[in-house]
Amino acid sequence: MIEKVIIVGAAGRDFHNFNVYFRGNPRYRVIAFTAAQIPNIEDRVYPPALAGELYPEGIPIYPEREMAELIREHRIDLVAFSYSDVSHSHVMHKAAIAMAEGADFILLGATYTMLKSKKPVIAVCAVRTGAGKSQTTRKIAGMLKDRWGKRVVVVRHPMPYGDLRKQAVQRFSTREDLAASRCTIEEREEYEPLIERGITVYAGIDYGLILERVEGEADLIIWDGGNNDTPFYFPDLHIVVFDPHRAGDELRYYPGETNMLMADVAVINKVDTAPQAKVEEVAKNIARNNPRATVVLAESPITADDPERIRGRRVLVIEDGPSITHGGLVLGAATIAAQQFGAAEIVSARQFAVGTIKETFEQYPHLGNQLPSMGYSEQQIKDLAETINRADCDLVIFSTPADLRSMLPVNKPAIRVRYEYKDHGAPFLEDIIAQRLEQKGML
Repeated sequence: MIEKVIIVGAAGRDFHNFNVYFRGNPRYRVIAFTAAQIPNIEDRVYPPALAGELYPEGIPIYPEREMAELIREHRIDLVAFSYSDVSHSHVMHKAAIAMAEGADFILLGATYTMLKSKKPVIAVCAVRTGAGKSQTTRKIAGMLKDRWGKRVVVVRHPMPYGDLRKQAVQRFSTREDLAASRCTIEEREEYEPLIERGITVYAGIDYGLILERVEGEADLIIWDGGNNDTPFYFPDLHIVVFDPHRAGDELRYYPGETNMLMADVAVINKVDTAPQAKVEEVAKNIARNNPRATVVLAESPITADDPERIRGRRVLVIEDGPSITHGGLVLGAATIAAQQFGAAEIVSARQFAVGTIKETFEQYPHLGNQLPSMGYSEQQIKDLAETINRADCDLVIFSTPADLRSMLPVNKPAIRVRYEYKDHGAPFLEDIIAQRLEQKGML
């Protein structure tokens, strides 16, 4: 008997789970994907070229709010939950809906969906989005490239928000590549800082095909995780980043707790700005649940182009979108910079928001004065620019990893805030990586 399936996702893990578990499996027939978290990713079709011969018309993608109706209409047998950075209670609420409608509910095992590489893999993951994965990846990639002369390629967690037919395998090594692929702000935030350091980045949809391509040009692969998802490739070294500003979330969010339990190295980041009691709480949770992990304390120092311009000014702060929306991060780098460098006031962005940005504030009522850098579509980028230009402020502070000033027509002074990885003290991340890779004969 063929089981009818809905894959509940957010344009990333869901496609990967389909590719490695459901595609070509005669036991199942995937009737639909559902989409959440990311705007404008529903009402598309997972194309036949990616879906395989069992799906000559592809697979439709619906909004997640229609899940119960879809289960009833198609008499679905199985719901496969397949996205990340949600509370454990959120996962079980979805399970309750599926079960009430008569469907089974599953979570695919983390290791089951990992592909094995012929080349060494270092995975950089986290327990929450916005913990500091990207700067940790940049640190490790630069170290391997500069200290040991390794050909390093970064494979990024998927962000296929455009034309899926063109996004099976994507390779980025220049700014021209970003422009040619019409990358969103969210994609540029992840790819651009690595490209600036001479590091090639791959992403896309089919991570089996991506792996074949990467193995041909890399001595060592870095998996750069998204949200708090688990790796798509088996890691030889699994590094997990923790955020003490959200202490305790390592026990409350899916699948971040899974990452904590699997970690070889646990990096407690932002110890320079988080309360000491929160740092200690995270350390205790790691020791209690994964005592074999090596714990590293790290800082996320903030620098500004011209910090004196901030002092005494009324500022609009713009933070990384996913980190402060579904990630729930309260203190972003721009906000910390405004406080550290003596801004007179952080102006509320909410009152100036228009269009899709206004909808974002309505969707995430916890947002304070911070403006999320939402740019998943051309319209949203336009709405973001208009919101900034309508704001009554003296100065705009951008803290996003990509330089938004080059992408947005802003009518007021703006400065960029940067943040990078820094060891707080021994043990040092570089020494741990060197030791682990030498033990495995990979250096």
